[in-house]
Amino acid sequence: MFRQSRQSRSLRIALLSVGLVCGFDAGLARARPVRHAVAPAPLVSAEAMRVHRSLLTLDTHLDTPEFLHVPGWSIMDRHDPARDFSQVDVPRMKQGHLDGGFWAIYTPQGPLTPQATRAARSAAIMRGVEIREMVAAHPAVFALADKAADAPRIAAGGKLVVFLSIENAWPLGDDVTMLDAFYAMGVRISGFAHFRNNQFADSSTDKPQWHGLSPAGKALLAEMNRLGVVADLSHSSDGALDDALALSKAPIILTHSGCRAIFDHPRNIDDAHLRALAAQGGVIQVNTVYIKAEKPDPAREAAMKAMMARYPEGRVLTAGEQAAMLAERRAIMAAHPVVDGPTFADFSANLLHALKVAGVDHVGIGADWDGGGGVAGMEDVAALPKVTELLLKAGYSREDVAKVWSGNVLRVLGAAEVEAASLRSPDQKP
Repeated sequence: MFRQSRQSRSLRIALLSVGLVCGFDAGLARARPVRHAVAPAPLVSAEAMRVHRSLLTLDTHLDTPEFLHVPGWSIMDRHDPARDFSQVDVPRMKQGHLDGGFWAIYTPQGPLTPQATRAARSAAIMRGVEIREMVAAHPAVFALADKAADAPRIAAGGKLVVFLSIENAWPLGDDVTMLDAFYAMGVRISGFAHFRNNQFADSSTDKPQWHGLSPAGKALLAEMNRLGVVADLSHSSDGALDDALALSKAPIILTHSGCRAIFDHPRNIDDAHLRALAAQGGVIQVNTVYIKAEKPDPAREAAMKAMMARYPEGRVLTAGEQAAMLAERRAIMAAHPVVDGPTFADFSANLLHALKVAGVDHVGIGADWDGGGGVAGMEDVAALPKVTELLLKAGYSREDVAKVWSGNVLRVLGAAEVEAASLRSPDQKP
Protein backbone atom coordinates (compact mmCIF):
# COMPACT_ATOMS: atom_id res chain seq x y z
CA MET A 1 0.00 0.00 0.00
CA PHE A 2 2.81 2.40 0.79
CA ARG A 3 6.49 2.17 1.58
CA GLN A 4 8.61 3.54 4.38
CA SER A 5 10.93 4.57 1.54
CA ARG A 6 11.50 3.44 -2.01
CA GLN A 7 14.20 1.14 -0.66
CA SER A 8 11.73 -0.92 1.35
CA ARG A 9 8.26 -2.28 0.88
CA SER A 10 7.82 -3.15 4.53
CA LEU A 11 5.40 -0.35 5.37
CA ARG A 12 2.02 -1.46 4.09
CA ILE A 13 -1.59 -1.75 5.18
CA ALA A 14 -2.02 -5.27 3.78
CA LEU A 15 -4.26 -6.72 6.49
CA LEU A 16 -6.53 -9.75 6.38
CA SER A 17 -10.27 -9.37 6.15
CA VAL A 18 -12.59 -12.14 7.35
CA GLY A 19 -16.12 -13.21 6.63
CA LEU A 20 -16.15 -11.95 3.04
CA VAL A 21 -16.81 -15.18 1.15
CA CYS A 22 -19.00 -15.06 -1.93
CA GLY A 23 -19.62 -17.09 -5.07
CA PHE A 24 -16.83 -16.53 -7.56
CA ASP A 25 -19.19 -16.15 -10.53
CA ALA A 26 -21.76 -13.90 -8.86
CA GLY A 27 -22.66 -10.43 -9.99
CA LEU A 28 -21.48 -10.40 -13.60
CA ALA A 29 -23.85 -8.47 -15.86
CA ARG A 30 -23.90 -7.75 -19.58
CA ALA A 31 -21.63 -4.93 -20.75
CA ARG A 32 -23.21 -1.54 -21.38
CA PRO A 33 -22.47 0.04 -24.77
CA VAL A 34 -20.91 3.18 -23.29
CA ARG A 35 -17.36 4.41 -22.78
CA HIS A 36 -16.02 5.91 -19.55
CA ALA A 37 -17.93 8.95 -18.38
CA VAL A 38 -16.33 12.24 -19.31
CA ALA A 39 -14.45 13.77 -16.37
CA PRO A 40 -12.03 16.67 -15.93
CA ALA A 41 -8.73 15.76 -17.54
CA PRO A 42 -5.10 16.48 -16.73
CA LEU A 43 -3.49 19.32 -18.67
CA VAL A 44 -2.44 17.62 -21.89
CA SER A 45 -3.08 18.66 -25.46
CA ALA A 46 -6.46 18.01 -27.03
CA GLU A 47 -4.82 15.66 -29.53
CA ALA A 48 -3.04 13.67 -26.82
CA MET A 49 -6.30 13.34 -24.91
CA ARG A 50 -8.14 12.26 -28.06
CA VAL A 51 -5.58 9.55 -28.71
CA HIS A 52 -5.48 8.47 -25.08
CA ARG A 53 -9.25 8.09 -24.88
CA SER A 54 -9.23 5.99 -28.05
CA LEU A 55 -6.82 3.41 -26.60
CA LEU A 56 -7.27 0.31 -24.47
CA THR A 57 -5.21 1.20 -21.40
CA LEU A 58 -4.12 -1.49 -18.93
CA ASP A 59 -1.68 -1.39 -16.01
CA THR A 60 -0.10 -4.72 -15.08
CA HIS A 61 0.45 -4.10 -11.38
CA LEU A 62 -2.34 -2.58 -9.32
CA ASP A 63 -1.79 -3.07 -5.58
CA THR A 64 -5.13 -1.37 -4.87
CA PRO A 65 -6.74 -4.59 -3.51
CA GLU A 66 -4.85 -3.87 -0.28
CA PHE A 67 -7.38 -1.10 0.36
CA LEU A 68 -10.49 -3.21 -0.20
CA HIS A 69 -10.74 -4.37 3.42
CA VAL A 70 -9.92 -1.01 5.01
CA PRO A 71 -12.84 0.26 7.15
CA GLY A 72 -14.84 2.90 5.32
CA TRP A 73 -12.76 2.77 2.13
CA SER A 74 -14.66 2.24 -1.14
CA ILE A 75 -13.28 1.77 -4.64
CA MET A 76 -16.29 3.74 -5.88
CA ASP A 77 -15.38 6.94 -4.01
CA ARG A 78 -12.82 9.52 -5.07
CA HIS A 79 -9.99 9.60 -2.55
CA ASP A 80 -7.38 12.23 -1.84
CA PRO A 81 -3.86 10.79 -1.97
CA ALA A 82 -2.77 13.44 0.50
CA ARG A 83 -5.27 12.04 3.00
CA ASP A 84 -5.16 8.25 2.65
CA PHE A 85 -2.22 7.81 0.23
CA SER A 86 -4.32 5.78 -2.23
CA GLN A 87 -3.78 6.23 -5.96
CA VAL A 88 -6.53 4.24 -7.70
CA ASP A 89 -10.31 4.39 -7.49
CA VAL A 90 -13.13 4.42 -10.04
CA PRO A 91 -13.47 8.23 -10.34
CA ARG A 92 -9.73 8.65 -10.89
CA MET A 93 -9.61 5.70 -13.31
CA LYS A 94 -12.32 7.43 -15.35
CA GLN A 95 -10.52 10.75 -15.20
CA GLY A 96 -7.24 9.18 -16.33
CA HIS A 97 -9.05 6.83 -18.74
CA LEU A 98 -7.44 3.71 -17.29
CA ASP A 99 -9.45 0.72 -18.50
CA GLY A 100 -8.19 -1.62 -15.78
CA GLY A 101 -5.47 -4.21 -15.63
CA PHE A 102 -4.03 -6.83 -13.33
CA TRP A 103 -5.14 -6.51 -9.69
CA ALA A 104 -2.49 -8.00 -7.42
CA ILE A 105 -2.78 -10.67 -4.76
CA TYR A 106 0.19 -9.48 -2.72
CA THR A 107 1.75 -11.44 0.15
CA PRO A 108 4.76 -10.02 2.04
CA GLN A 109 7.41 -12.69 2.48
CA GLY A 110 7.54 -14.28 5.91
CA PRO A 111 9.33 -17.24 7.46
CA LEU A 112 9.29 -20.46 5.46
CA THR A 113 7.59 -22.46 8.20
CA PRO A 114 4.48 -24.62 7.73
CA GLN A 115 2.43 -22.40 10.03
CA ALA A 116 3.45 -19.14 8.35
CA THR A 117 2.97 -20.61 4.89
CA ARG A 118 -0.55 -21.79 5.74
CA ALA A 119 -1.38 -18.30 7.00
CA ALA A 120 0.03 -16.81 3.78
CA ARG A 121 -2.10 -19.18 1.72
CA SER A 122 -5.23 -18.12 3.60
CA ALA A 123 -4.34 -14.44 3.19
CA ALA A 124 -3.80 -14.86 -0.55
CA ILE A 125 -7.09 -16.69 -1.00
CA MET A 126 -8.94 -13.99 0.94
CA ARG A 127 -7.32 -11.27 -1.15
CA GLY A 128 -8.49 -13.00 -4.31
CA VAL A 129 -11.99 -13.27 -2.83
CA GLU A 130 -11.93 -9.55 -2.01
CA ILE A 131 -11.07 -8.70 -5.61
CA ARG A 132 -13.90 -10.86 -6.91
CA GLU A 133 -16.26 -9.38 -4.34
CA MET A 134 -15.37 -5.93 -5.66
CA VAL A 135 -16.49 -7.06 -9.11
CA ALA A 136 -19.62 -8.80 -7.80
CA ALA A 137 -20.63 -5.74 -5.77
CA HIS A 138 -20.37 -3.42 -8.79
CA PRO A 139 -21.35 -5.48 -11.86
CA ALA A 140 -22.13 -2.37 -13.92
CA VAL A 141 -18.61 -1.03 -13.32
CA PHE A 142 -16.22 -4.02 -13.35
CA ALA A 143 -15.97 -7.28 -15.25
CA LEU A 144 -13.60 -10.20 -14.75
CA ALA A 145 -11.33 -11.04 -17.68
CA ASP A 146 -10.41 -14.66 -18.33
CA LYS A 147 -8.48 -14.40 -21.59
CA ALA A 148 -6.61 -11.76 -23.55
CA ALA A 149 -9.54 -11.35 -25.93
CA ASP A 150 -11.84 -10.39 -23.04
CA ALA A 151 -10.11 -7.09 -22.30
CA PRO A 152 -11.07 -5.10 -25.42
CA ARG A 153 -14.63 -6.47 -25.28
CA ILE A 154 -15.05 -5.47 -21.63
CA ALA A 155 -13.65 -1.98 -22.19
CA ALA A 156 -15.76 -1.46 -25.31
CA GLY A 157 -18.78 -2.27 -23.15
CA GLY A 158 -17.93 0.54 -20.75
CA LYS A 159 -16.63 -1.58 -17.88
CA LEU A 160 -13.29 -1.76 -16.13
CA VAL A 161 -11.12 -4.81 -16.81
CA VAL A 162 -10.18 -7.06 -13.88
CA PHE A 163 -7.48 -9.67 -14.40
CA LEU A 164 -5.90 -11.16 -11.26
CA SER A 165 -2.19 -11.62 -10.61
CA ILE A 166 -0.01 -13.05 -7.85
CA GLU A 167 2.86 -11.07 -6.41
CA ASN A 168 5.00 -13.59 -4.53
CA ALA A 169 4.21 -17.30 -4.98
CA TRP A 170 5.12 -18.19 -1.39
CA PRO A 171 1.45 -18.96 -0.49
CA LEU A 172 1.53 -21.94 -2.88
CA GLY A 173 3.69 -23.76 -0.32
CA ASP A 174 5.31 -26.96 -1.50
CA ASP A 175 2.54 -27.89 -3.94
CA VAL A 176 2.77 -26.10 -7.29
CA THR A 177 -0.61 -27.54 -8.29
CA MET A 178 -2.12 -25.01 -5.87
CA LEU A 179 -1.73 -22.67 -8.81
CA ASP A 180 -4.72 -24.47 -10.38
CA ALA A 181 -6.99 -23.03 -7.67
CA PHE A 182 -5.70 -19.52 -8.23
CA TYR A 183 -6.06 -19.97 -11.99
CA ALA A 184 -9.71 -20.89 -11.43
CA MET A 185 -10.03 -17.72 -9.34
CA GLY A 186 -8.82 -15.68 -12.32
CA VAL A 187 -5.02 -15.39 -11.90
CA ARG A 188 -3.28 -15.01 -15.26
CA ILE A 189 0.13 -13.66 -14.16
CA SER A 190 2.23 -14.94 -11.27
CA GLY A 191 5.54 -13.88 -9.81
CA PHE A 192 7.96 -16.10 -7.92
CA ALA A 193 9.59 -14.14 -5.08
CA HIS A 194 9.33 -10.72 -3.46
CA PHE A 195 11.91 -8.82 -1.39
CA ARG A 196 13.29 -12.02 0.18
CA ASN A 197 14.18 -15.46 -1.15
CA ASN A 198 11.56 -18.17 -0.87
CA GLN A 199 11.09 -21.79 -1.89
CA PHE A 200 10.82 -20.91 -5.58
CA ALA A 201 13.47 -18.32 -6.39
CA ASP A 202 16.10 -15.88 -5.25
CA SER A 203 14.93 -12.33 -4.77
CA SER A 204 16.80 -9.50 -6.45
CA THR A 205 17.16 -7.87 -3.01
CA ASP A 206 18.39 -10.86 -1.00
CA LYS A 207 21.60 -12.90 -0.87
CA PRO A 208 21.70 -15.71 -3.45
CA GLN A 209 20.44 -19.04 -2.16
CA TRP A 210 19.36 -20.94 -5.28
CA HIS A 211 21.38 -18.89 -7.78
CA GLY A 212 18.24 -18.55 -9.88
CA LEU A 213 15.06 -20.58 -9.77
CA SER A 214 15.00 -23.46 -7.30
CA PRO A 215 13.91 -26.95 -8.43
CA ALA A 216 10.46 -26.08 -7.10
CA GLY A 217 10.58 -22.79 -9.03
CA LYS A 218 11.34 -24.63 -12.25
CA ALA A 219 8.42 -26.95 -11.56
CA LEU A 220 6.22 -23.91 -10.91
CA LEU A 221 7.31 -22.38 -14.22
CA ALA A 222 6.29 -25.58 -16.00
CA GLU A 223 2.91 -25.43 -14.24
CA MET A 224 2.47 -21.82 -15.37
CA ASN A 225 3.14 -22.88 -18.97
CA ARG A 226 0.67 -25.75 -18.64
CA LEU A 227 -2.12 -23.50 -17.36
CA GLY A 228 -1.48 -20.40 -19.46
CA VAL A 229 -0.29 -18.21 -16.58
CA VAL A 230 2.38 -15.70 -17.61
CA ALA A 231 5.55 -15.92 -15.52
CA ASP A 232 6.47 -12.62 -13.85
CA LEU A 233 10.13 -12.11 -12.93
CA SER A 234 9.80 -8.67 -11.32
CA HIS A 235 11.43 -8.86 -7.86
CA SER A 236 13.29 -12.06 -8.79
CA SER A 237 17.07 -12.14 -9.25
CA ASP A 238 18.95 -11.87 -12.51
CA GLY A 239 19.72 -15.58 -12.19
CA ALA A 240 16.04 -16.40 -11.86
CA LEU A 241 15.33 -14.26 -14.91
CA ASP A 242 18.02 -16.13 -16.85
CA ASP A 243 16.45 -19.47 -15.88
CA ALA A 244 12.98 -18.32 -16.88
CA LEU A 245 14.20 -16.98 -20.23
CA ALA A 246 15.88 -20.32 -20.94
CA LEU A 247 13.13 -22.63 -19.70
CA SER A 248 9.77 -20.97 -20.31
CA LYS A 249 7.85 -22.24 -23.34
CA ALA A 250 5.90 -18.96 -23.44
CA PRO A 251 7.05 -15.32 -23.27
CA ILE A 252 7.62 -13.91 -19.79
CA ILE A 253 6.87 -10.53 -18.25
CA LEU A 254 8.28 -8.07 -15.78
CA THR A 255 5.05 -6.54 -14.47
CA HIS A 256 6.61 -3.59 -12.63
CA SER A 257 10.31 -3.06 -13.19
CA GLY A 258 12.73 -0.32 -14.22
CA CYS A 259 15.98 0.17 -16.08
CA ARG A 260 19.31 -0.21 -14.32
CA ALA A 261 20.88 2.19 -16.79
CA ILE A 262 18.65 4.94 -15.37
CA PHE A 263 19.09 3.99 -11.71
CA ASP A 264 21.51 1.24 -10.67
CA HIS A 265 19.34 -0.77 -8.29
CA PRO A 266 19.02 -4.59 -8.11
CA ARG A 267 15.24 -4.34 -8.61
CA ASN A 268 15.90 -2.91 -12.06
CA ILE A 269 17.00 -4.73 -15.22
CA ASP A 270 20.18 -4.12 -17.18
CA ASP A 271 20.29 -3.56 -20.92
CA ALA A 272 21.60 -7.03 -21.73
CA HIS A 273 18.64 -8.62 -19.97
CA LEU A 274 16.28 -6.16 -21.66
CA ARG A 275 17.52 -7.35 -25.04
CA ALA A 276 17.28 -11.01 -23.99
CA LEU A 277 13.73 -10.44 -22.74
CA ALA A 278 12.76 -8.90 -26.08
CA ALA A 279 14.41 -11.72 -28.02
CA GLN A 280 12.34 -14.24 -26.05
CA GLY A 281 9.17 -12.35 -26.93
CA GLY A 282 8.60 -10.97 -23.46
CA VAL A 283 7.76 -7.50 -22.19
CA ILE A 284 8.90 -5.13 -19.45
CA GLN A 285 6.13 -3.08 -17.85
CA VAL A 286 7.84 0.09 -16.68
CA ASN A 287 7.18 1.26 -13.12
CA THR A 288 7.66 4.51 -11.23
CA VAL A 289 9.81 3.10 -8.42
CA TYR A 290 13.63 2.94 -8.20
CA ILE A 291 14.13 5.53 -10.91
CA LYS A 292 16.20 8.02 -8.95
CA ALA A 293 18.47 7.95 -5.92
CA GLU A 294 16.84 9.70 -2.97
CA LYS A 295 18.55 11.60 -0.21
CA PRO A 296 18.21 9.67 3.08
CA ASP A 297 16.25 11.26 5.90
CA PRO A 298 17.14 9.43 9.15
CA ALA A 299 14.53 11.34 11.15
CA ARG A 300 11.74 10.36 8.77
CA GLU A 301 12.93 6.77 8.65
CA ALA A 302 13.00 6.56 12.46
CA ALA A 303 9.52 8.07 12.76
CA MET A 304 8.10 5.67 10.18
CA LYS A 305 9.76 2.71 11.87
CA ALA A 306 8.20 3.70 15.18
CA MET A 307 4.80 4.00 13.52
CA MET A 308 5.20 0.56 12.00
CA ALA A 309 5.86 -0.87 15.45
CA ARG A 310 2.55 0.57 16.67
CA TYR A 311 0.63 -0.70 13.65
CA PRO A 312 2.45 -3.89 12.63
CA GLU A 313 1.76 -5.52 9.31
CA GLY A 314 -0.65 -8.42 9.66
CA ARG A 315 -2.81 -6.96 12.42
CA VAL A 316 -6.35 -5.98 11.49
CA LEU A 317 -6.97 -2.32 12.32
CA THR A 318 -10.21 -0.93 13.60
CA ALA A 319 -11.64 2.16 11.93
CA GLY A 320 -10.25 4.27 14.77
CA GLU A 321 -6.80 2.73 14.50
CA GLN A 322 -6.82 3.21 10.74
CA ALA A 323 -7.65 6.90 11.14
CA ALA A 324 -4.97 7.33 13.81
CA MET A 325 -2.35 5.61 11.68
CA LEU A 326 -3.12 7.78 8.65
CA ALA A 327 -3.05 10.94 10.77
CA GLU A 328 0.34 9.95 12.15
CA ARG A 329 1.73 9.26 8.72
CA ARG A 330 0.49 12.60 7.40
CA ALA A 331 2.17 14.32 10.34
CA ILE A 332 5.44 12.52 9.65
CA MET A 333 5.39 13.48 5.99
CA ALA A 334 4.54 17.10 6.85
CA ALA A 335 7.44 17.29 9.29
CA HIS A 336 9.86 15.38 7.04
CA PRO A 337 8.84 15.90 3.39
CA VAL A 338 10.68 14.17 0.57
CA VAL A 339 13.13 16.61 -0.97
CA ASP A 340 14.24 16.31 -4.59
CA GLY A 341 12.35 13.06 -5.09
CA PRO A 342 11.58 11.38 -8.42
CA THR A 343 9.50 13.30 -10.94
CA PHE A 344 7.61 12.63 -14.13
CA ALA A 345 10.79 13.52 -16.01
CA ASP A 346 12.61 10.66 -14.25
CA PHE A 347 9.80 8.25 -15.14
CA SER A 348 9.92 9.51 -18.72
CA ALA A 349 13.65 8.77 -18.96
CA ASN A 350 13.00 5.27 -17.59
CA LEU A 351 10.23 4.53 -20.10
CA LEU A 352 12.03 5.98 -23.11
CA HIS A 353 15.20 4.04 -22.29
CA ALA A 354 13.28 0.76 -22.13
CA LEU A 355 11.70 1.56 -25.51
CA LYS A 356 15.08 2.39 -27.03
CA VAL A 357 16.72 -0.84 -25.85
CA ALA A 358 13.90 -3.42 -25.97
CA GLY A 359 11.82 -1.93 -28.79
CA VAL A 360 8.22 -0.79 -28.91
CA ASP A 361 6.91 -4.39 -29.11
CA HIS A 362 8.34 -5.25 -25.70
CA VAL A 363 7.46 -2.38 -23.35
CA GLY A 364 4.33 -1.56 -21.36
CA ILE A 365 3.14 0.19 -18.21
CA GLY A 366 3.07 -1.27 -14.69
CA ALA A 367 3.49 1.76 -12.46
CA ASP A 368 3.10 -0.07 -9.11
CA TRP A 369 0.13 2.05 -8.05
CA ASP A 370 -0.70 1.72 -4.37
CA GLY A 371 2.46 -0.31 -3.91
CA GLY A 372 5.01 2.46 -3.67
CA GLY A 373 4.61 3.97 -7.14
CA GLY A 374 3.81 7.49 -8.22
CA VAL A 375 6.10 10.47 -8.81
CA ALA A 376 5.81 14.24 -8.60
CA GLY A 377 3.74 15.22 -11.60
CA MET A 378 2.05 11.82 -11.81
CA GLU A 379 0.81 11.16 -8.30
CA ASP A 380 -2.13 8.94 -9.21
CA VAL A 381 -3.92 7.38 -12.18
CA ALA A 382 -5.77 10.60 -12.98
CA ALA A 383 -2.54 11.84 -14.61
CA LEU A 384 -2.07 8.93 -17.02
CA PRO A 385 -2.87 10.89 -20.22
CA LYS A 386 0.54 12.50 -19.66
CA VAL A 387 2.15 9.17 -20.58
CA THR A 388 0.39 9.11 -23.94
CA GLU A 389 1.38 12.71 -24.60
CA LEU A 390 4.99 11.88 -23.69
CA LEU A 391 5.10 9.03 -26.21
CA LEU A 392 3.47 11.05 -28.97
CA LYS A 393 5.92 13.91 -28.44
CA ALA A 394 8.79 11.39 -28.57
CA GLY A 395 7.69 10.44 -32.08
CA TYR A 396 5.79 7.23 -31.44
CA SER A 397 2.68 6.62 -33.51
CA ARG A 398 -0.79 5.93 -32.17
CA GLU A 399 -0.27 2.26 -33.07
CA ASP A 400 2.98 2.23 -31.09
CA VAL A 401 1.30 3.82 -28.08
CA ALA A 402 -1.51 1.26 -28.28
CA LYS A 403 1.10 -1.51 -28.01
CA VAL A 404 2.62 0.09 -24.92
CA TRP A 405 -0.73 0.59 -23.19
CA SER A 406 -2.11 -2.90 -23.75
CA GLY A 407 -1.15 -4.54 -27.03
CA ASN A 408 2.11 -6.01 -25.81
CA VAL A 409 0.85 -7.51 -22.57
CA LEU A 410 -2.20 -8.97 -24.31
CA ARG A 411 0.06 -10.49 -26.96
CA VAL A 412 2.12 -12.16 -24.22
CA LEU A 413 -1.02 -13.40 -22.46
CA GLY A 414 -2.38 -14.70 -25.74
CA ALA A 415 0.87 -16.55 -26.41
CA ALA A 416 0.63 -18.19 -22.98
CA GLU A 417 -2.92 -19.29 -23.82
CA VAL A 418 -1.76 -20.82 -27.12
CA GLU A 419 1.10 -22.66 -25.41
CA ALA A 420 -1.23 -24.04 -22.73
CA ALA A 421 -3.67 -25.22 -25.38
CA SER A 422 -0.86 -27.04 -27.19
CA LEU A 423 0.03 -28.91 -23.98
CA ARG A 424 -3.51 -30.11 -23.29
CA SER A 425 -4.69 -33.52 -24.40
CA PRO A 426 -7.75 -33.55 -26.70
CA ASP A 427 -10.09 -34.54 -23.85
CA GLN A 428 -8.98 -31.72 -21.51
CA LYS A 429 -10.97 -28.52 -21.21
CA PRO A 430 -9.27 -25.10 -20.90
